[in-house]
Amino acid sequence: MEDKILRKLFLGFIQIHILHHAKEHPVYGAWMLEELREHGYEISSGTLYPILHSMEADGLLQKEERNVEGKIRKYYKATSKGEEVLIQARAKAYELFKEIKN
Repeated sequence: MEDKILRKLFLGFIQIHILHHAKEHPVYGAWMLEELREHGYEISSGTLYPILHSMEADGLLQKEERNVEGKIRKYYKATSKGEEVLIQARAKAYELFKEIKN
């Protein structure tokens, strides 16, 4: 039960993390999975890809398909709406951090 609760809480952090990197450069699923793992998020591709699709549907990410070694790879970059949401999320995260850091 505790894992399920933490998973729900971390979903927002994961989305902020995705937006942060997608603002810096286009990202693709396998790279994003590895990046999230480096930060302690153990999620599967079956969890990540629906998040990416949902963020795209919400207008936060824009998808571009590229041919990489004969395979189509989907890259995601932050839209202007995604960048604005990231700015707001950073401000809220900063306020939260100040309050809970001790």
